Amino acid sequence: MVCDRCKMVVKAELENMGLHPFSVELGEVELDRELTDKEKLQFSEQLQKFGFSLIDDRKSRLIERIKTLIIELVHQQNNELSINLSDYLKDHVNHDYHYLSALFSEVEGTTIEKYFIAQKIEKVKELLVYDELSLSEIADLLNYSSVGYLSSQFKKVTGFTPSHFKQIKEKKRKPLDQV
Repeated sequence: MVCDRCKMVVKAELENMGLHPFSVELGEVELDRELTDKEKLQFSEQLQKFGFSLIDDRKSRLIERIKTLIIELVHQQNNELSINLSDYLKDHVNHDYHYLSALFSEVEGTTIEKYFIAQKIEKVKELLVYDELSLSEIADLLNYSSVGYLSSQFKKVTGFTPSHFKQIKEKKRKPLDQV
């Protein structure tokens, strides 16, 4: 789940099953009891109709937690982007960063750092499309050391300069779950 609408869908599906979740957060649901195998299967089938999948094993939950933390950090907590990513994840997940990094790379086929950069670039794209902030303001907001560094990283990931990106009309952004 990567947005508030996703959380609403998951909550509604749980309620349709007669369950009342305590909380529905990005990638995580808290219920008053464990689901039976039959309920898990039913819930999984309902989620698949919306393009979601039920994550039930420990490693997958940990990967989803890492992704959720990075998405929240980049897209909702811009003021905390100056924190060291490894410390941020270690503090929020309570695992050694080297373990998290190795697990993430093994399962996702990319590094945590590359995933983090991809999320930041998607945020840059969003801000460029809104056209309310200058590139310098975007660089400051997302804690880039300079506009030049932001521009070079943007071009490396997208193949476009930020100014050229603003001019093109097609395929400007990706849904966060496809980054």
